[in-house]
Amino acid sequence: MKSIVIIGGGIIGLSSAYYLHKEGHEVVIIDQSSMDHGASYVNAGYLSPSHIIPLAAPGVMKKGIQWMFNPSSPLFIKPSIRPDFLKWTWAFNKSCSAKNVQKAIPAIKDIATLGRDLYAQIIEEEKFSTHLDKKGLLMLCQTDKALEEEIKVAEIAQKEGLEVTTLNSEELAKIEPEVKIEAKGAVHFLCDWHSTPQSFMERLKDYLIKEGVTIIKNEKINAVNFKSKNIISVSSDRNSYTADEFVFTSGAWTKQLCRKLGIHLLLEPGKGYRINVYRDTGISLPAILVESKVAITPMDGFTRFAGTMEIAGVNHAINPIRVEAIAKAANKYYPDIEIHEEEKSEAACGLRPVTPDGMPYIGRLSGYKNLTIATGHAMMGWTMGASTGKLVSEIISHKKTSIGIDAFHPDRRF
Repeated sequence: MKSIVIIGGGIIGLSSAYYLHKEGHEVVIIDQSSMDHGASYVNAGYLSPSHIIPLAAPGVMKKGIQWMFNPSSPLFIKPSIRPDFLKWTWAFNKSCSAKNVQKAIPAIKDIATLGRDLYAQIIEEEKFSTHLDKKGLLMLCQTDKALEEEIKVAEIAQKEGLEVTTLNSEELAKIEPEVKIEAKGAVHFLCDWHSTPQSFMERLKDYLIKEGVTIIKNEKINAVNFKSKNIISVSSDRNSYTADEFVFTSGAWTKQLCRKLGIHLLLEPGKGYRINVYRDTGISLPAILVESKVAITPMDGFTRFAGTMEIAGVNHAINPIRVEAIAKAANKYYPDIEIHEEEKSEAACGLRPVTPDGMPYIGRLSGYKNLTIATGHAMMGWTMGASTGKLVSEIISHKKTSIGIDAFHPDRRF
């Protein structure tokens, strides 16, 4: 049995604690927040093996530049002269290639499929009372060009063994009869599931506390003490914590932790927004509005409208222009649905950690003997949460990993 300190209490940190506890280790989770908000709580709730194309894909950087001066665009990259941002941008641009996509597809599919299945397994084994729906995910398209591109992705997904079908507008109306949809057609990824994030997070925290895992909230780690590539302890303003092993699962803040070790991790926060609507929208199937890059999810008691990727440093400021863009997109595809001003005023955001190549960092870092990091999942943190936790546990317990993890190595070059 090892003593383990996990810094970061989002879905990756909690999942890591879950599997490490199952292996018999003594686990402490430390988080700088109250652990009731952020990316693990405001995401679209998708468990999506279908999302096999990484963020760094051909044409994305070009679009990012075109959208740079449009504050309501789906992808907004705020210019900066910070050296680490410039290095990240250079590496991201370099990664926007067909070669990166081809390398990423099987790795993303494996970790995403494992994550989806483990999520259901946790709910079943621990008898969690939480929402999980297996209706698939619609990719709604209003233009022929978008539909053609999504069909190409669907064909790739089929070759990877994922279940998917294509729908015309009439077939779409039949499977979603309670709401009017303006779309030429859709790709329906039957392999995808959806959930209500906050509900699962609360159940998992309650379970861990009941099992004896220590959870420390509102405490920021500001020092990492090490000797000869071995971390001795981590410290906050109030306490110092020693352990056999340390795990950094702090999302967008992992870069700051690594910097304390002299490691410059290429990682940028990508802000996403959500609007919750607590009234009947008629929507029963989750959908992504392809041209607008907005996600819509029927959750437990409400419908969530989420989207945008805003790379603008660490900040939690709510930009009303981007919130309005989500609301307008929803109305454009679902003309009978109008998001009210009060609902928009209660929008929230979260920071997703984004690597230059669109794949997470999972593994031992830079030769440190007792440090594992797990971050950089971008929009796929929820989908990959349980599988990443499982992999972290296997790494620390010196077990063969459930899937290959070479593509996620934190020391990879860009």
